[in-house]
Amino acid sequence: METTSSTPSSVTPPWDVFPQKTLDSIDIAVLVLYFIFVLVVGLWSMWKTQRSTVKGYFLAGGQMVWWPVGASLFASNVGSGHFIGLAGSGAASGIAATAYEWNGMFCVLVLAWLFLPIYIAAGVTTMPEYLQKRFGGKRIQMFLAILYLFIYIFTKISVDMYAGALFIQQALHWDLYIAVAGLLAITAVYTVAGGLAAVIYTDALQTLIMLIGAVTLMVFSFVEVGGLEGLQTKYFDAIPSTRKENSSCGLPREDAFHIFRDPVNSDLPWPGVLVGMTIPSLWYWCTDQVIVQRSLAAKNLSHAKGGSLMTSYLKILPLFMMVMPGMISRILFPDLVACADAEICRKICGNPSGCSDIAYPKLVIELLPVGLRGLMMSVMIAALMSSLTSIFNSASTIFTMDLWKHFRPRCSEWELMIVGRVFVLLLTVVSILWIPLVQAGQGGQLFIYIQSISSYLQPPVAMVFILGCFWKRANEKGAFWGLVIGLLLGVIRLVLDFIYPEPVQRRIQGHRTVGLLGIPQGSCTSSVSRTQGVFVLLLTVVSILWIPLVQAGQGGQLFIYIQSISSYLQPPVAMVFILGCFWKRANEKVTTLLCSARSLLWPCCPHEGPAVQTTAPGCSSAACCSVWENECTQTSAQPKQPSPIQEGAMPAVFQRLHWHFRRR
Repeated sequence: METTSSTPSSVTPPWDVFPQKTLDSIDIAVLVLYFIFVLVVGLWSMWKTQRSTVKGYFLAGGQMVWWPVGASLFASNVGSGHFIGLAGSGAASGIAATAYEWNGMFCVLVLAWLFLPIYIAAGVTTMPEYLQKRFGGKRIQMFLAILYLFIYIFTKISVDMYAGALFIQQALHWDLYIAVAGLLAITAVYTVAGGLAAVIYTDALQTLIMLIGAVTLMVFSFVEVGGLEGLQTKYFDAIPSTRKENSSCGLPREDAFHIFRDPVNSDLPWPGVLVGMTIPSLWYWCTDQVIVQRSLAAKNLSHAKGGSLMTSYLKILPLFMMVMPGMISRILFPDLVACADAEICRKICGNPSGCSDIAYPKLVIELLPVGLRGLMMSVMIAALMSSLTSIFNSASTIFTMDLWKHFRPRCSEWELMIVGRVFVLLLTVVSILWIPLVQAGQGGQLFIYIQSISSYLQPPVAMVFILGCFWKRANEKGAFWGLVIGLLLGVIRLVLDFIYPEPVQRRIQGHRTVGLLGIPQGSCTSSVSRTQGVFVLLLTVVSILWIPLVQAGQGGQLFIYIQSISSYLQPPVAMVFILGCFWKRANEKVTTLLCSARSLLWPCCPHEGPAVQTTAPGCSSAACCSVWENECTQTSAQPKQPSPIQEGAMPAVFQRLHWHFRRR
C-alpha cells in the first residue's frame, strides 16, 4: 500500500531520534547537586529518627507529620513509568489517561477516611498481617505475602526499570549497567541504613524536584505551541507523513479532549473508567503495602488524613505536567512520536507497536536549554529512585514481618532489622538482574503483558480487603478460597495471553495494544483495553460471590455452595477476630470502629467481667470505646486504671474474651 510521503528506508535510525548532546557543565553541576542533596537528606533522616526498633525502622517510629507523608505518597506513586507512560498515552490518544490519576485522587481519600482507621486500630504493620488478625489462621497471611512480593518484583520493579532504562539509554546515552548500578547504590545507602524514615524524607525532596522540573517543562511546552488553545487546534493536525492511506492509524482521536468516552467504540469506555478502573485503584491506594505503610507512619490519624489530602491535590497535576506535554510532543515531532507503520516504528524506537513512549524524553532533550536539561534529568532519576526505594522498603517489611517471623517466631528485633536490610540488598541485586530482560523486551510485548498481571491479580485481593473490613460475616475460609479462585482465573487469562498473543499487524491495523501503564499506546481503537476492563469486572464479581458461597459450604460439598444466601445462616465470626478490624456504626451520626483488645480489656471485679471505660488508651475518641454496647460499663463506680497488657499476657486476654462471649 502506498504511503503519503517517505518510505520506511528513509527513516532515521533509532539512535538518531535522540541526537547525542554533550552535557554542559551547568547540567552536570545540577545532577551533582541533586545527588548531594539526596544523600544529605538521607543521612540527616538517619540521624534524626530512631532506627533501633522494628517500628522505628519499618514505620519510621510512627512520628511522621502530614507533609512528608503526603509527599512520599505522591513520590511512591509517580515513578519514572508515569512520566514515560502518561506522556506516551497523551500523545497517542489524548487526555483520557488522566482518568487513572483522578481516580486515584478520590481513592487515596477513601484510604484515609475508611480503611486507615481500621488498620491503625488493628495495630498492624503489613497488609497480610491485617488479614491474619481479621480472619485468623496463617495461610491467608502467607499466601498474600508471597503474592505481594511476586507483584512487586515482577511488575513494579520491572516497569520502573523499563522506564528508567528507556530514558537512560535513549536520552542520556549512558552505559545502562553502570548507570543503574550507580543509582541503586546511592538508593541502597539510605534505604538500608535509614529505613522508612529516610525513604519518606528523601521522597519529600524528590517530590519537590519533580514538581519544579515538570512544571518548568510544561511551561516551555505550552509556550512552544501557543498555549492551551494552540494545543487544542494543532493536536488534530499532528499526523505522521508516513501514514498509510485508508487507515485510521496515525490519526488523532476525535475524542482526544474527552475523559468520558463512548461506551462501545472508544479505547477507554466511560463505564470502565468509572467502575473497572476503580477496582484496581482501590487495591493500589487502600490495600497496597507501599501506600498504606507511609500512612501508618504518621503521628496520628489526623496527620495521615492530611497527607492523603495533600496527595489528592497533587494528583490533579499529572494532566498538565505529563499528559498534555506528551500531546505537545506529538505536535512537535509527529513522524517520530505518532508513527503508524510497524516497520517504521521498529526503526525509530525498536518497538513495532508504536513509539509514543519516547514523547517525554524527546521533549526533555530537544526543548529545554542548558541547565534546565540537567534539572529534568534529575527529575527522571528522582522519579526512578523514589519509586524503587518505596518498593524496596515495603517488600522488605512484608518479607521480614510476615514470612521471616512465621519461620522464626521467637526472633529478636535486632534479627528482624538485619533481615530487613539484607532483603533490601537482595532486591537491589534483583533490579540489576532485570536489565538484560529490559533490553530484550523493549522491542516486543514483554512489558505489556507484565502490566496485564496487575489487572488480572488485583481485583480478588481488593475484594477480600473490602469484605473483610465492611462485612462482619466474612470468614477465613471464604476469604481464602475466594482469593484463590479469583487469582486462578486471572492466571488462566494471563497464560492464554502469552500462548495466543495478538499479531503485531493486527495491533497496528485497528487494534493497537496498550502501553506502559496499561493505557492504549496507539491512536487506533484498543480491543485489548476493553476486554481487560470486562475481565477485571468478571474477577471482581467472582471474588465477591465466592466468599459467601464458600462460607455457606460445609465439608467441601459443592452443592451447598449454590446457596449463597445461606451464609447469613452461619454463626457470626468470633468477635476476637473482628475486634479492632471492623467498622461499627454506633449511632446514626457517629461512625466508629472497634478498638483493639489491648485498649479495651480493663481490670475489674473478676465476678463481674471486664469493665470498659469511655476513654481507653489508644482510642481517638470516647465513642470508639463503647464496644460492648453499654454492657459492663457500670460494674464499678470507680474503675481501676488500666494496666498494660504485655505480649506474654495474651492468653489471659483471650480467656477474658471467651468468658465475655459465653456470657452473651
